[in-house]
Amino acid sequence: MREALTAAATRRVTRPAPLRQAVYDALTELIVSGSLKPGQHLVEAELAEHLGVSRQPVREALQRLQTDGWVDLRPAQGAFVHSPTEEEAAQLLGVRTVLETYSAQLAARQAKPEDVERLWELHQEGVDALAASDTERLVEANTALHAFITSIAANAVLTGLIAGVGQKVRWYHTPIARPRGKEAWNEHAQLIRAIAKGDADRAGEVMRKHTERTTGFYRRQLAAGTGRD
Repeated sequence: MREALTAAATRRVTRPAPLRQAVYDALTELIVSGSLKPGQHLVEAELAEHLGVSRQPVREALQRLQTDGWVDLRPAQGAFVHSPTEEEAAQLLGVRTVLETYSAQLAARQAKPEDVERLWELHQEGVDALAASDTERLVEANTALHAFITSIAANAVLTGLIAGVGQKVRWYHTPIARPRGKEAWNEHAQLIRAIAKGDADRAGEVMRKHTERTTGFYRRQLAAGTGRD
């Protein structure tokens, strides 16, 4: 584990943020980014050293991470990064499909020309990241594009619901961002065109198929044992 933490960008906890929350956020990000991988043993002392804190807030964070489904605490063995099951992925990504389909429909009804222009800028960032084979940048571009569509939708309840599943979606998306990249960003282009035309039905349909294809791709990778490499 020490090597994985060293290879990851240093994320030492700063104060005066509430320490247990800061440690929780830092560990969650290490898991989402893939620096800490599913099934990996988590050693309190090493995590505490990496984050620059004592072991107590790390222990507290691991308890909360277990509650939230990021970590498994096994008696007499310790803490391990949770390995998502196919059923877990299907449930969460299915919810994401419903939410983002509605988001795309609302965005198509409300998008202004400057919004569409920004969507194309975000799309170009994703295409450039794909060309550079930069997974981190690719995931960030994908997240930014979907988040901007949600912001155009301008529905506070919807925004909150999407944010609630956002980290897990990013976690699932990271290992497939590059292998599915070309197809996914072509779908993003179709989606932007539908939004630009104000075609809510088309935008919703494109988004639904896009998220369902992502879900199917992830589940196939997971079933093959390659989804979290």
